[in-house]
Amino acid sequence: MPLLRSLRTLAARPTHQDWPGLIEAYRRWLPVSNQTPVISLREGATPLIPAPTIAERVGRGVKVYLKYDGLNPTGSFKDRGMTMAISKAKEAGSEAVICASTGNTSAAAAAYARRGGMRAFVLIPDGYVAQGKLAQALLYGAEMIAIQGNFDRALAIVQEVANQYPITLVNSVNPYRLQGQKTAAFEVIDALGEAPDWLCIPVGNAGNITAYWMGFNEYRQAGRSRTLPRMMGFQAAGSAPLVMGHTIEHPDTIATAIRIGNPVNRDNALKVEAESHGGFMAVTDAEILEAYKLLGSGEGVFCEPASAASVAGLLKRRDEVPAGATVVCVLTGNGLKDPSTAIEHNEARFHTGLDADTAAVAKVMGF
Repeated sequence: MPLLRSLRTLAARPTHQDWPGLIEAYRRWLPVSNQTPVISLREGATPLIPAPTIAERVGRGVKVYLKYDGLNPTGSFKDRGMTMAISKAKEAGSEAVICASTGNTSAAAAAYARRGGMRAFVLIPDGYVAQGKLAQALLYGAEMIAIQGNFDRALAIVQEVANQYPITLVNSVNPYRLQGQKTAAFEVIDALGEAPDWLCIPVGNAGNITAYWMGFNEYRQAGRSRTLPRMMGFQAAGSAPLVMGHTIEHPDTIATAIRIGNPVNRDNALKVEAESHGGFMAVTDAEILEAYKLLGSGEGVFCEPASAASVAGLLKRRDEVPAGATVVCVLTGNGLKDPSTAIEHNEARFHTGLDADTAAVAKVMGF
């Protein structure tokens, strides 16, 4: 009998192929119907990874987890929102979508639009998109338009285009984007059994912090969680409009994904800060890079620089974390999005110029 029970348990366990994508997995929580053509790449179900090295630095029995959304199909959390935005655009009969992007949105928009048989137009700030992200959008077949201006100007242009022409805007001003992104909060609670005490998250356009808060509240209202987290948002010091309290005309940071000086979800983010008793703080590029390297060498997790802002912020505010608390740091994108930063900023030993000789290799290894 014990063997039979074990076999039944194994048979009942879901396999990777059982995951249907986040729209089907959380259909009852999303504004979709039987008429919605679901455009999916099986996004979602990203891991919540324990981070003992970071937890040790925080101390006092604090537990730290990494919500690694860099393992979505195009390598960032944007896939969560894009499966919804593109599915609803397809349902409405749209034949093309448009977005402004610092990189991740362009990759996700292009992938899902092409998956749905639609054209994708992307405006980018010329010279300010990481190579890995640009490569993705091009391969997916996006029609790229580079402008002499920053992300905020690109966003203003695509909003004007979408208002005047028959094309769907899929930046985070599109409400369906946030509906898809809120599912990350569901997954955190599903994994932990309760909301964390703190949720640390990078903030650029401020859509993701808004979406997480939406998801946490919906699960709590449904009795899936008894508590809500403090929402702690972290911006790069050179691009911190929510911290400074005003628009940054010329945002500048190594963390290109959050190089945004005028977030369109500013009001929603400030509401999240107030309702959750959370806060916004700036972290320097040096602090971001330190956290970025710690994640790689200490936890074995390779994220893009902007993602590391959540960990940099946690370490900066560690004295405020209650003893024994559970903290989730959101890692929004994969490190392969920006390989040049990893090559330029690491502490690895790279031995070159050796003879092709076993003894020479062994000697370098210390044998």
